Amino acid sequence: MNHTPNSVWKNPVHWLAFGCGIGTIPFAPGTFGTLAAVVLYIPMAKLTLITYIIMLALAFLGGIYLCGRTTKDLQQHDHSGIVWDEFVGYWVTMLAAPPGWVWIVTGFLLFRLFDISKPWPINWVDRYVGGGLGIMLDDLLAGLLAALCLQMLAWWML
Repeated sequence: MNHTPNSVWKNPVHWLAFGCGIGTIPFAPGTFGTLAAVVLYIPMAKLTLITYIIMLALAFLGGIYLCGRTTKDLQQHDHSGIVWDEFVGYWVTMLAAPPGWVWIVTGFLLFRLFDISKPWPINWVDRYVGGGLGIMLDDLLAGLLAALCLQMLAWWML
């Protein structure tokens, strides 16, 4: 069960780390965080590739701070309500993805598969890299693996 600290509603850093409040949902906050990332992705899909990459880099670097600070303040490693990393992980999955709902949904499913199952090296990073970097890095890797699968599917199908 996801316990929401009161600071999420008072501290803007915690609020962002909790995905603007999405991470406060008491069950499956990572899945709901990824669904919120889908909603945000739809207008982002219209960005040029270079603008999208810059936005991703800024979101990743900002996420290191947001997640690290929130974890430190809450004195709890990777609270389940911290979903900024899911946002960025899904957006990485969708980097240069083909347009259309089939690809948006497929990207969602692939990202959740890798984020939940945490195959190597994701599980190693999750276990041994701490702080905001660790929180962000395991989802970045899940997003990269999902993006690779998505691109291979697109190559094969299109």
